Amino acid sequence: MHTGDGGVLDEEGYLYMVDRMKDMIVSGGENAYSVEVENELSQHPAVAVSAVIGVPCEKISKAVHAVVVLRPEAGEGGDALSAALIAHCKQQISAYKAPRSVECAGRVLVADFRNPFWEGKGRAVN
Repeated sequence: MHTGDGGVLDEEGYLYMVDRMKDMIVSGGENAYSVEVENELSQHPAVAVSAVIGVPCEKISKAVHAVVVLRPEAGEGGDALSAALIAHCKQQISAYKAPRSVECAGRVLVADFRNPFWEGKGRAVN
């Protein structure tokens, strides 16, 4: 049976679901799972919700990109907050998994923000 889910087995043989395989981002030859990055972003006090995708990158094929909806008390975001969110992720997870770019949005609909990055470049696959 093929579900499209990705998982890992621990040393005791327990299976842990990691992410949907289509949402895995291969960045510079390393696997970054969008759900892992989203979980880390959700730990930041400014973030209400996030979505993470792979976007085209000439240097490393695909780069991790995050779209976040901020909590009302966080303000409007900006470069300083984007840098803080990237730094937060790098402290908690491997640096190659951390977003290289962050944008703030009023809502998160994955198809709406994935399509502009992939327009004219073929299939929008992470």
